[in-house]
Amino acid sequence: MDAAAAREMRELLGDRSRRRDLLIEHLHLIQDRWGHLSERHLAALADEMPLSMAEVYEVATFYAHFDVVRDGEVPPPALTVRVCDSLTCALHGSEALLAELRTTLGSDVRVVRAPCVGRCDVAPTAEVGHNFVDAATVETVAAAVAAQATHPVLPPYRGYDAYVADGGYALFNRVRAGTITRDALVAAMDAAGLRGLGGAGFPTGRKWKTVLSYPGPRLMAVNGDEGEPGTIKDRWYLERDPHRFLEGTLIGAWLVEAAEVFIYLRDEYPALREVLHAEIGRIEAEGLTRGTVLHLRRGAGAYICGEESAMLESIEGKRGLPRHKPPYPAEVGLFGRPTLIHNIETLYWIRDIVEKGAEWWTGQGRNGRKGLRSFSVSGRVVEPGVKLAPAGITVAELIAEYCGGMAPGHSFKAYLPGGASGGILPASMADIPLDFGTLEQYGCFIGSAAIVVLSDQDDMRAATLNLLKFFEDESCGQCTPCRVGTEKLVALMERPHWDEAVMGDIAQVMRDASICGLGQAACNPLSSVLKHFREEVLR
Repeated sequence: MDAAAAREMRELLGDRSRRRDLLIEHLHLIQDRWGHLSERHLAALADEMPLSMAEVYEVATFYAHFDVVRDGEVPPPALTVRVCDSLTCALHGSEALLAELRTTLGSDVRVVRAPCVGRCDVAPTAEVGHNFVDAATVETVAAAVAAQATHPVLPPYRGYDAYVADGGYALFNRVRAGTITRDALVAAMDAAGLRGLGGAGFPTGRKWKTVLSYPGPRLMAVNGDEGEPGTIKDRWYLERDPHRFLEGTLIGAWLVEAAEVFIYLRDEYPALREVLHAEIGRIEAEGLTRGTVLHLRRGAGAYICGEESAMLESIEGKRGLPRHKPPYPAEVGLFGRPTLIHNIETLYWIRDIVEKGAEWWTGQGRNGRKGLRSFSVSGRVVEPGVKLAPAGITVAELIAEYCGGMAPGHSFKAYLPGGASGGILPASMADIPLDFGTLEQYGCFIGSAAIVVLSDQDDMRAATLNLLKFFEDESCGQCTPCRVGTEKLVALMERPHWDEAVMGDIAQVMRDASICGLGQAACNPLSSVLKHFREEVLR
């Protein structure tokens, strides 16, 4: 044990709790303070908590945003520039931008690739410190580096006073006072047919009843790890109206009698973390959280933690490894207790549905579907962004009516209906209603409704390889089909000629035997292009 490191660790942690589940939070404190995780500080943290060095080390090395530096190694530069290389950013030249920045910026700046950072509407994007440079160029990134502006810039969101002036928290006060019963809330969700908007689409009312069927004490967890490439909707809502989400959270916690709520927010949203810290503090001061404790937990760069059980493991301060099911989190969830898990957007809509009535929600659909969907649209369109549109709208209608059409010089060729894992469909199938249950017969799904539009200028082999490389990087490594399968598929796809038979065998094993949805769905883009773009990809 290094005595100086032990003293620094005690000073850094101060009077903070040393509970096991705060390990990741404490690792963030070290990373933020020194810019990396040295072995001497990891040993001091292990001694302080107390945990074995193996427990601390395995967690620190699991997450992409932690820089572990062994004794004798040179620490990374003080400033890191992360260039997003997701599909949308790649379409807009992120590869060339990355290469130019590595040549242009000095050795005192580290330039690295980053998976999707949730800013696909302003691609390509680079993160400098804790700030983002949208529609990034070498010049704009260099200017941000020169400014050394590492404190995140907060968005102009609607704060507590403005939200209350518009009727905010009136519903929650009625719920808390008993004017609106649990049965009435469940009935409203059932009538509206609200489903989980994080991707799985499980009916909200049924989830509430399921959690309530198990004896307490119960907990609640909020999934804000919006890591699916192409998905930006949760960020978009939090940047504008965070209290609508917080009110829905309090209603959900009250309904299942959860004394504690853990809000898990991805680390790529530093400005929103500050917004939520401030606004949670405000509603605590106003007495709205009486009987409920809201914890804000910080992710550390792991797409797998968007899977609900992996998120629970991460909240508990562990590696984000998906759990085997059953039991399901509703029965045995966070810290072994029955746990209600919701996506940020699902909670965002609770107030509107209850106040305006289920008929308002169900009356919004199109092409025989019901409800609203927040489509995250990016790629080759004039006006990308979050488009609140009727469920069941087709991608052709979405592009024409909400996105200003295709970008100049581009003709519609293909689209991803549900982000990286949702598959790829050709423009000839642009008339399929976009909603839960409408795409599965075509080997795709809507998931979180992340629409990436491709054009005649895009190479389908390159686009598919980009998506498979993402899954290879983000596999947690727990199960062999996913860990080895993604690696082998990428290697095969990088060859001049694709071996369709071998790739098909690997994909089938991944679907059948992977533990969680990442491995099961990772091969969807490949299967889609082999089906719909055979002549192009099997050249």
